[in-house]
Amino acid sequence: MATINLRQVEKKFGSSYAVKPLDLTIKDGEFVTLLGPSGCGKTTTLRMISGLEAVTSGQILFDGQEVTWNHPSQRNIAFVFQFFALYGHLTVRENIAFPLQAEGASRDEIKRRVLEVAQMLRIEHMLDKRPGSLSGGDQQRVALARALVRRPAAFLMDEPLGALDAEFREGMRAEIKRLHISQNATTVYVTHDQVEAMAMSDRIVVMSNAEVQQADTPTEIYHNPANLFTANFIGSPGMNLIAGEYRDGQVQVPGGAIPVDDGWRQVLANGLDGDGKVIVGFRPEAAEVQPTGALAGSVYASDLHGGYSMLHVEIAPAQIIHARVERRVSFAIGDNLRLGIQPDMVRFFHPRTEKAFAKEERRS
Repeated sequence: MATINLRQVEKKFGSSYAVKPLDLTIKDGEFVTLLGPSGCGKTTTLRMISGLEAVTSGQILFDGQEVTWNHPSQRNIAFVFQFFALYGHLTVRENIAFPLQAEGASRDEIKRRVLEVAQMLRIEHMLDKRPGSLSGGDQQRVALARALVRRPAAFLMDEPLGALDAEFREGMRAEIKRLHISQNATTVYVTHDQVEAMAMSDRIVVMSNAEVQQADTPTEIYHNPANLFTANFIGSPGMNLIAGEYRDGQVQVPGGAIPVDDGWRQVLANGLDGDGKVIVGFRPEAAEVQPTGALAGSVYASDLHGGYSMLHVEIAPAQIIHARVERRVSFAIGDNLRLGIQPDMVRFFHPRTEKAFAKEERRS
C-alpha cells in the first residue's frame, strides 16, 4: 500500500477556487475520509489524487515518488464510484476479471484471484449472474471486488454508498471497514454523510468552501471541533452554539449563565476581545434535565430515537438548543424545565474568527 502526500495542491477554474492550497498526508494503511457539503472540494481533491483531474499547482506523491502529472493508469490506484459502472452484458465473474485481463494476467491467475476476492466479499454464489439481476448492495460488492482484485496501492472511493437504501448502506459500511482492516489498504473515501465518516475513518478531513476546516480523528473532531463550521456540521444534531458574554467566571447567555471551569478562565481572559463576547458550545449529551440547572427554557419539541429521546428546548425566542435524555423521560410541548451542562464538555469559540479556544494542556 502507499503513503499519499499532497503538497500545496490546488485547483482553480478561472479565478474561482475548487480547492484552495492543500497540504495533507495520508499514511500507509490509513482510512481517511474527505467530508463536507456539496461543492466543498472533496470530490475534486479525490479526482486530483487519482489523476482524473489535473492540478492547477502543487505536488502529489505516492511513497515519495511524484505522480502529479502521471496518467491514472500509472498510479496503481483503484477507484470505486457512487454508481457501480458495471458491464451489464458480462457476468459478475467477468466484471471482476476485467482489470486482470486488461493487465494480461494468465487464465489460472485470473481464476484464482477472482475466486479469492469473491469469497472475501461473500459473493461467490453470484459469479455466474449478471449485474442487472442483483440488488444495489450486491452490485456495490461486485464493484468493490473489481477494485480489490487488482491489489492496488490505494483505494479511492467517491460516495460509493450514496445510491443505496439505508438498510444496504449500514451493512456496506461494515463491509468496507472490515475489508480495510483485513487488507490494511490505504483508503481515501469521499462522503457528505457524517455518520459514514464517523463510523469508518481513522481520520476525517472536514472541508468547506474549498478548504480544509479540520483534519483529525473522529473522536477529536466530535469533542474538540476547531471552529464553528465543524462544531455545527458534525453531529446529529450539531453542537449547541449560544452567543454570550463572559464575565466574573461565567458566561451570561439567554436563559441563564454557564459556569466556566478554572482551566478555561485564563484562556478566555487572554483571548477574548474587550467586550467579552464569546460563543459557548456543547453537545446534546452534555445537557441534563436538573431542577437547579444553569439554563431555563421550555420544551419546543421532543423526538424519540429508540434508545434515547432528543429534547428541543427554547431558551429564548428563536433560540433552540438540544438535549439528549433517557428514552423514558417524557415532557409535553411547552413544559418548563432547567438544564445543567457538564462543565468538562463545554467548548468556547471566538465570535469574530469563529475559531475554537484551546486549553493550554491540549496544545502539548
